[in-house]
Amino acid sequence: MPIHKEGYPFIALFAAVNLLAFLFSPLLGWLLLPVTLWCVAFFRDPERNTPTGEELIICPADGKLLPIVEAVPPAELGLGDAARPRLSIFMNVFNVHVNRNPVSGSVIATAYRPGKFFNASFDKASIHNERMSVRLRPEGETDDRRDLAVVQIAGLVARRIVCDLKQGQSVRRGERFGIIRFGSRVDVYLPPGTEILVQPGLITRAGETVLARFV
Repeated sequence: MPIHKEGYPFIALFAAVNLLAFLFSPLLGWLLLPVTLWCVAFFRDPERNTPTGEELIICPADGKLLPIVEAVPPAELGLGDAARPRLSIFMNVFNVHVNRNPVSGSVIATAYRPGKFFNASFDKASIHNERMSVRLRPEGETDDRRDLAVVQIAGLVARRIVCDLKQGQSVRRGERFGIIRFGSRVDVYLPPGTEILVQPGLITRAGETVLARFV
């Protein structure tokens, strides 16, 4: 099973503690073994088959799609104060946590903002929690009419957001761009007029599930 590079220090720590537990008490070692195996599974990084089609917007995270609402994107991205469709994917501690680019194009802006650590399934997490926001411009666009935002949001137990994207960087749809540990949320703010192709409650897969289509 492929493992994300962020996971190796944690897996080594869990495995070392588990080994010491076996040496101290075999029963304790067996009791801790599922925790160690969960740590390995948490950082799994499977390959995905990303759909083709220039107009498609792909889901950036594994998890459950929360209710779709109209919301103002993070102010630090400069996308204005008009509400736009927000699709939120809640990632529990058993989901794959590697995030992937929803479109091909370029990174217009990135912005980190510290914050609180409410349960990521709560709507207020989008506003108050620690987050890393990215503004993307789809390939071939020369203005901001199709710019969209992807926001990594820390959750109740998440304390580390990793984002590899930099302003001015070119990205490809479906490529990995980061990870959040341990349990979190990813919001996607779509440009006005985008056709949404999913319904709340859907179980999504990063890099494969089609969220919407430019029209």
